[in-house]
Amino acid sequence: MKLNGSEILIECLLEQGVDTVFGYPGGTVLNIYDALYKNSHRINHVLTAHEQGASHAADGYSRATGKVGVCIATSGPGATNLVTGIATAYMDSIPMVAITGNVAVNLLGRDSFQEIDITGVTIPITKHNFLVKDVNDLADTIRLAFEIAQSGRPGPVLVDIPKDVSAAVAEYVPAPASKPRPINPPKPERLAQAIEILKQAKRPLIYMGGGVIAAGAYQQIRALAEKLDIPVCSSLMGLGGFPADHPLWLGMVGMHGTRAANIATRDCDALIVCGARFSDRVAGNPKGFAAGAKIIHMDVDHAEFDKNVQVTVRLAGELKEVLFTVASRLEETKRPEWIAACTANKVEWPAIPTDPEGPVDPSVILRTLRELTDRNTILATDVGQHQMWSAQFYPQYLPRHLLTSGGLGTMGYGMGAAIGAQFGQPDSRVVLVTGDGCFHMNLNELTTMVSHQLPVVVLVMNNRVLGMVRQWQKVFYEKRFSATDPERQTDYVKLAEAFGAKGLVIAKNGDILPVLSEALATDGPVVVDCRISKDANVLPMIPPGGSVENMIESMEAYEQ
Repeated sequence: MKLNGSEILIECLLEQGVDTVFGYPGGTVLNIYDALYKNSHRINHVLTAHEQGASHAADGYSRATGKVGVCIATSGPGATNLVTGIATAYMDSIPMVAITGNVAVNLLGRDSFQEIDITGVTIPITKHNFLVKDVNDLADTIRLAFEIAQSGRPGPVLVDIPKDVSAAVAEYVPAPASKPRPINPPKPERLAQAIEILKQAKRPLIYMGGGVIAAGAYQQIRALAEKLDIPVCSSLMGLGGFPADHPLWLGMVGMHGTRAANIATRDCDALIVCGARFSDRVAGNPKGFAAGAKIIHMDVDHAEFDKNVQVTVRLAGELKEVLFTVASRLEETKRPEWIAACTANKVEWPAIPTDPEGPVDPSVILRTLRELTDRNTILATDVGQHQMWSAQFYPQYLPRHLLTSGGLGTMGYGMGAAIGAQFGQPDSRVVLVTGDGCFHMNLNELTTMVSHQLPVVVLVMNNRVLGMVRQWQKVFYEKRFSATDPERQTDYVKLAEAFGAKGLVIAKNGDILPVLSEALATDGPVVVDCRISKDANVLPMIPPGGSVENMIESMEAYEQ
């Protein structure tokens, strides 16, 4: 059948199972938006307040559902406003297709109004990108974009469509949804080497990352851990891939990880790394990380092997299959002494304060929130102290229920991600934990939440400073607090009400339970001003380049 380029785009999106796209219209995508209007009964378009919000929403939708997220923006500033969201998805290996408009083909390269070489701009932050100059290539390009986004290590792909291509007519032939490309299994000799290491190991440890979530390998990693009696820790991105109430769980590893997880990496004699990349926030001192262990690295991306830490065995392949194969070739094992040693290093959380007039403790807010919400609650965060507190004090039991920018560390990510997650999982409660610094970067997306009456609870950890940067200034810069006290006078309740949302305040310990209960009982969006101390710190903390021996567990020396 004959269709114009915009109609072909919509049909291809529907082929891929896309039900929701996030975006913002403009001149070069008017043809696409006309097609969206005509097909609004088949595909839902969510208008955000800003293109960056659309890219983060597509990212959050993808993380919460496992599907490919889709965002649309016009040329020029519309396209460049997507860049931070695309980079965020790239760093965390999130499958996303970003569709941008551009000026007509004959105007490309002439500095035309709102022209930008967005394919050139996004080369370093996409798996691949395309500039479609012929409408006859459009359908195959969209299908290939979805294939690439999902294949191997997932990530974002950008498709740039000039305006005349979106208007031109071509023959459209339906096709089935794209499938990820097959992945070769690891070499048999490397599998044999890994299995021999695990047979000899007395103190093995599993360190898992976001690759476990991306591969859907949670059952396989749990089966391996239980069969061989191996304790498990994870990076920030891996949280939820292993249930936090499991007896083998040690918690997050790295700069703000648990004492138990960090000591276990020091003391283990075999480290099984699953879908993780030894980032500097995990392996601060790469040469000293698991220095006494033989390291088995399982990953779909060959480029990650030996990039940050030299390993003993490299197992490249589909994580589900690699884990299943390794587990099937080993006998069930019990390690009571090793498990007891790891468990002994677990630090119990302090009791929740009972003084109703006492100061607001962020850990108490998050622990109370955990008690009030079920396991299907999705938690989105921005970046900073509140992000680490969320990882520490709001345990995750299910995959795809923690949405956070781990690689790029994008302040302003959380609001868009929460919106995308709520559209992707409408039957789940979504809570956004943010800081006052991050909130000021993305508060415009409250308009999107209110327009759709999304029941998202936004907890603003309001310490009136840029908390994480200030903490670093306290520890490493002799308390020279440069540009970390913005002296903002924002009234969050009035601001929420001005947008059409509900505003609430937690000003003392006794407010936490009733205010959170009221917020969670509200049908529409709620903003909660959580007035915490500017001297609340994230502990423990391993300094950059350090190891567990350098762990800071008290700020007393830095507060004087």
